[in-house]
Amino acid sequence: MDPKTYRYNTGRPHNAALCRRLRGLAAARRRFGNRRLLIRPRREGFAVNHKCLFRLYREERLTVRKRGGRKHALGTRAPLGLPVQPNERWSLDFASDVLTDGHRFRVLVVMDDWRFDYSVVCRAPQFGSGRCRSRTDRSSMGR
Repeated sequence: MDPKTYRYNTGRPHNAALCRRLRGLAAARRRFGNRRLLIRPRREGFAVNHKCLFRLYREERLTVRKRGGRKHALGTRAPLGLPVQPNERWSLDFASDVLTDGHRFRVLVVMDDWRFDYSVVCRAPQFGSGRCRSRTDRSSMGR
């Protein structure tokens, strides 16, 4: 091996000021990667190209911080208490299906949890808010 290969001294100056500024920008802008961080030092007067900035970005071990994952429920949930009188708690459910001839239909079922009574069963190809509200209002007047 040629001695010039393993005794090579780089002529590249160490950019301590740029490294400090890059660390500060990465701390302030956690979701900015090296390409978006390139714009600010150029505006501030640093003579830097994308290759040099990427090298410094890797040497400083800067990375885009990942976002948090899905939030999970903490602890155990308390079970719902049983209703003690009629009209205390209601359950609502939409169900849909397709007949053999291709017609779609949806069913709205409203149930009183105390009686286990299906008070409203509404069948229609589509449900708008007006149709559901009028049907449930008519049912609640009778109770």
